[in-house]
Amino acid sequence: MTIIANPYSVPGSRAAVRQRGTTLLELVISMALLIIVSGAAFGLFNSMSAAGTTVQAQQGLSMALRSATSQLQVDLANAGNGYFQGLNVPSWPVGVSIVNNVVSPGTSCYSSTTGYGSNCFDSLNIITAQPAVYPAVNPTDAAGDATPATCPSPAAAVGATPGTTTIYATAAPPSQAFPSGLTLAQTAAKFSTGDQLLFLHTSTSGTLISTAILKTATVSGAAIALSINQTYSDGSNILANDPLDITSCDRTTFTSAYNTASPSNSCPPPGSTTPYTPSYFFGVGTNFCGSGDWIVKLSPIQYTVQATGNTNDPWQLVRIQNGTTTVVMDQIIGFKVGASIWNNDTANGFTTTSYNYAAANYAMGTLAEPWNFSLVRSVRISMIARTAPTTTFGTGTYHNSFDGGAYQVRGTAIVVNPRNLSMNDDRTQALP
Repeated sequence: MTIIANPYSVPGSRAAVRQRGTTLLELVISMALLIIVSGAAFGLFNSMSAAGTTVQAQQGLSMALRSATSQLQVDLANAGNGYFQGLNVPSWPVGVSIVNNVVSPGTSCYSSTTGYGSNCFDSLNIITAQPAVYPAVNPTDAAGDATPATCPSPAAAVGATPGTTTIYATAAPPSQAFPSGLTLAQTAAKFSTGDQLLFLHTSTSGTLISTAILKTATVSGAAIALSINQTYSDGSNILANDPLDITSCDRTTFTSAYNTASPSNSCPPPGSTTPYTPSYFFGVGTNFCGSGDWIVKLSPIQYTVQATGNTNDPWQLVRIQNGTTTVVMDQIIGFKVGASIWNNDTANGFTTTSYNYAAANYAMGTLAEPWNFSLVRSVRISMIARTAPTTTFGTGTYHNSFDGGAYQVRGTAIVVNPRNLSMNDDRTQALP
């Protein structure tokens, strides 16, 4: 009988050595290598994931800025639209009013402990009317005469506390939107409590304006009785009765060029306590009457920045029209509005257009015209926004170089020339 030996069972043979199990040292080395390779892989994955998240946040921020500026451009292009029906075009229309929150030179609206304050944000009012929906009407007297000799005055003395008064209007005349005109009842139904009315008066020096808030509109005999909060006799108003700040001039007197403001009863110039009323205001009195003057219901659009109370998204840019508020952009940290005024590049010796970010400092050469928004011809808007903070405000592994916050920051600026604001300009002449 032949016996065949199993070579793997022979002690000391090479085959037996090759069959032997993994030693503890080899296992430890293998695990160490696996951990090193896995750690590198996971580290690379985390790095790529973080980079992807950052890029995604930056793209979202850029898209939000583009969307906001596009909306602003569309609205601003139509500023000053719809004031008149037919051939009557205002010589110096007010298409925008700007509320500048000016900080003192050398100071900042940002604090490393509290973040961005309200001084970082301006407000922009885009003044328009909708004649296709709300037709303009002519002022009249209580009898509804087409060419009355006198009309009730809605004005209070400058410095007095404005009260309530009544003025009268005719039914809406025929227009492109309303070929047959409207009855008194149909016209009165177009007005609502809280509407801001613009009074337009034709004069030899152009179209002059004043404004007031409507309380009620009712048919009274042969006219429409409009109960309004009084204006002042110089055409100015208090901010409560002029929330669009068309004729209120912020109702402050500046004792220095940029700060230390106190209440006033008339529009002041910068750096002075002397009352001043812009030349495009008019005192609404017996001269505001008849078919040559108009009462227009405004349909404005306001862009303003509102506090949210959320520390991770403290400020939002909103658009307000007809009582509806829409959030245009989150995470806003800067919204400033500047204006280039009529003829300022030649009157002041500039070779390029400049933009003023303080409406109290508007000037035509040596002629001071503070808060004269009828001079505005071009608007520049600068916006700065951020991504959502990675952690609690001011902490985190990433800090941007702009303000040191734990978020990405992006900014943009646009310039818009509203088509209705320079239709009658004559650049060879100065203002009257």
